[in-house]
Order: sequence, then structure tokens, then C-alpha cells
Amino acid sequence: MGSPGFTAPSIETDLRVGGSYRIAMQPPDGDPFYLSGAFREVDPPRRLAYTFRWEDPDPDDRETVVTLTLRELGESTELTLDQGSFATEGRYELHHAGWSDGLERLADVLSKDP
Repeated sequence: MGSPGFTAPSIETDLRVGGSYRIAMQPPDGDPFYLSGAFREVDPPRRLAYTFRWEDPDPDDRETVVTLTLRELGESTELTLDQGSFATEGRYELHHAGWSDGLERLADVLSKDP
């Protein structure tokens, strides 16, 4: 999850509608930071929706909703990700970069032979 070099040393999750989660993110240099939220929709294997908020947020942060939708395409699967809305373009760019890096890391893992 996240950009290269980041780890998630702790993840707490109650994966059900109304359940919550909390993730510690550890950058390569610096102190860990936390994100948390609540699950709004849990429909495996098609859809997951949850709120997203930074703990100790930047003044330009606000809670957003993340929706992940999976669609089977025969030999492959399409992933659609939606998150918003953001208070500023800068906060959008931060999340866009984080998701892009994280999804590239996921693609690398999935492309390896088991």
C-alpha cells in the first residue's frame, strides 16, 4: 500500500458495513502516520466503499469516500477506483500519486508467477 518504501506496520479492520479500520503507514524516513474510516459497502467480490480520513489531518484535508469496483473481464479483472471530493487540488494530487504508486505495486505483485 502506498508509495515505494512505505510499509503498513499495523492494520486493524472490522470488514463489515458499519465496521471500522485503522492503518499505520510508515514512510522510509520519518514517523508513522495513520488513516482510518468506516466501511459503507462490502459486496465481495464486486464492490467496497469506505470513508477515508487522516488522523491529525492537514488543514486542507476532509473526510472522503473511496469506492473500489471490480468487474470480471474473462481472463482479467477491471478495477475502478473513485475517491472524493477533495478540498484542494493539492490534496487530490497527493492521493492520486499515492493510489497510482500503490496500484503499480499491486500490479507488480500480481504479475509474478505463484
